Amino acid sequence: MTAPNQALPVPPADLPGTLGALKAAGHEYKTVKRELRANLLARMRTGEDRFPGIVGYDDTVLPEVERALLAGHDMVLLGERGQGKTRLIRSLVALLDEWTPVIDGSVLNEHPLHPLTPASRALVAEAGDDLAVDWLHRSVRYGEKLATPDTSVGDLIGDVDPIRLAQGRTLGDPETIHFGLVPRANRGIFAVNELPDLAERIQVALLNVLEERDIQVRGYQLRLPLDLFLVDSANPEDYTNRGRIITPLKDRFGAEIRTHYPVDVDLELALVRQEADLVAEVPEHVLEVLARFARAVRESPSVDPRSGVSARFAIAAAETVAAAALRRSGLLAGSASEEARGEAPVARVGDAVSVTSTLRGKVEFESGEEGREIEILAHLLRTATAETFRARLAGLDLSGFTALVAEGAVIETGELVSSAELLRQVGTVPGLAKALDRLGLGDAPTPEQAAAGVEFVLEGLHLTRRLGKDVTESGRTVYGGRG
Repeated sequence: MTAPNQALPVPPADLPGTLGALKAAGHEYKTVKRELRANLLARMRTGEDRFPGIVGYDDTVLPEVERALLAGHDMVLLGERGQGKTRLIRSLVALLDEWTPVIDGSVLNEHPLHPLTPASRALVAEAGDDLAVDWLHRSVRYGEKLATPDTSVGDLIGDVDPIRLAQGRTLGDPETIHFGLVPRANRGIFAVNELPDLAERIQVALLNVLEERDIQVRGYQLRLPLDLFLVDSANPEDYTNRGRIITPLKDRFGAEIRTHYPVDVDLELALVRQEADLVAEVPEHVLEVLARFARAVRESPSVDPRSGVSARFAIAAAETVAAAALRRSGLLAGSASEEARGEAPVARVGDAVSVTSTLRGKVEFESGEEGREIEILAHLLRTATAETFRARLAGLDLSGFTALVAEGAVIETGELVSSAELLRQVGTVPGLAKALDRLGLGDAPTPEQAAAGVEFVLEGLHLTRRLGKDVTESGRTVYGGRG
């Protein structure tokens, strides 16, 4: 799909410009579904990635999608919000031929060897081999409509154009029809997002498109053998309550495919790494905390399981944590301390606290949890941090950290505590190098990376009941012995 404001690709100069040249080049007409099947098989044979950017579906959803494509079945994707349904649908465009010929000026992207409308058939007959041929890039052979309650049959299928009627054409003349989104996507892929939101009387208009491949406008039946691949998305009906997919329409889809959230932490992490636009460095252990946090929220009995917790939750959490690190760096740049002024933006686990308030709107809680939303999220974040601590540092001797506060000393950290200040309080700690290595920070971490590792160890020791913790009125976190 062509990105907004991106210039359309220019056809190569060596492509045939007339119908005669197209025939001489040996071009063969193929339907959209034949294109998809042939290009999918070609990628399978070469081992090329069939669905770039789709994470976590290799063994579940994608085999079902591939079977639907090979069978030539229109399909509907069912799943909760934030499961990548639209991303998957849009990735199908890459399976179309890069360039395809169309009759120059055709509203319906008609193939020169397969004209649909009476006007185009007459034009082909009149011009013959001199018929002008244009070329469409696959990026513009995709149409999409977000289903809304106010969507009309005219939007999707078309309506009579009163201006053309006023010019003297008769009502039965196909030239009086202003075609809607579906026929204008002819020779391509058309998607309807959130299909149940379409009023049932509007869904009826798609019945003939899916099966008989014709359309009806204002009682005038125009036989158009549309060449389309139709794919829709929907949330499970038991959650949306806004509508349903009518039974005759469901019956016309060849495949109904259920999507899901990432099945394990590694896939959740891979998705965050791929999608998050991070404005600062976020160490791996912090990303893992956020991935586990998203999974904990999704599985919490306090969260409405029918609504789901979008994959965008963990992505937005990572971006928020990175922004917190950048904010710290910016504020410390105005500090009196020369060391603090040179602070590079590196996220710490303490920065994750801010996401409990900023992201609560992404979660729908059970009806009995009103007023406890932030408390629930904070508890789940602590749980995710403790799980990551055990997974990363299990079996490591961290007695050097507990010894730091054995004689009543404390270690202060917090949102505006510089890395140099935190490391100065800690000094040389036995086991620190091994802990940083386990956290993936390498043999020579920067002071900011080392501080991120130290803060994670301190928080993990607190959550596993080996250190005490207090938060001061100024917002600083104080770690000390368990009193």
